[in-house]
Amino acid sequence: MRLTHVVRAGVAVAAAAAAALAFPAAASAHVTVNPSTATQGGYTKVTFRVPNERDDASTTKVEIALPTDTPIASVSLKPIQGWTAVAENSKLATPIKTDDGEITDAVSKITWTAGAGAEIKPHQFQEFDVSLGPLPVADQIVFKALQTYSTGEVVRWIDEPAAGAEAEHPAPVLKLTKKTDTAAPAAGASAPAATATGAKDDSGDGTAIGLGVAGLVLGLAGLIVAVLAFRRSTPRPTA
Repeated sequence: MRLTHVVRAGVAVAAAAAAALAFPAAASAHVTVNPSTATQGGYTKVTFRVPNERDDASTTKVEIALPTDTPIASVSLKPIQGWTAVAENSKLATPIKTDDGEITDAVSKITWTAGAGAEIKPHQFQEFDVSLGPLPVADQIVFKALQTYSTGEVVRWIDEPAAGAEAEHPAPVLKLTKKTDTAAPAAGASAPAATATGAKDDSGDGTAIGLGVAGLVLGLAGLIVAVLAFRRSTPRPTA
């Protein structure tokens, strides 16, 4: 076995390991909502993260649908420089009862449209912040999303989660947990720095980084094993 063959084999192992472990990060590049969980009946700020998956086109419009069967009475949008945001209301089949009376319509769709130069360029992403509340008493909210590119292509992130199946174009899903009573903090105790509903859900990014590091370690290990095998197979000179 020649040394050059050993080096090539080690490089091949490293490349294969890195490519295999990098695949989940690429496959997860879809529209998401962060954080992914919130509390029923509470208020929260969510961030819709929209990556650009095309190499030759920019994202010019993002539409998020809010289900009217689990309506949300209060919806506020954070301005984004270069983008125009429009919230559309729909009549509710069942009005929402509040302390201030009944609400007969609620926001059913939010549309963000990019101005010139503000589009989401290839290999970039944009985040859209929305304040919601009070959240409905339900297990989850499915936000179906449409992503429009400068070529006119529309990608529909509308597939709802199904047990045991991985959706091709999954819709952003906000899981809702039941409100639980918590004891008041003792005198002098400081409040938590951040609540669970206000934290960013970047676990996917951390997982991708960990997998990439693991791939490099595996590749390096393969190269070391190959070099040791070469040294053992090389006949030693006799005295």
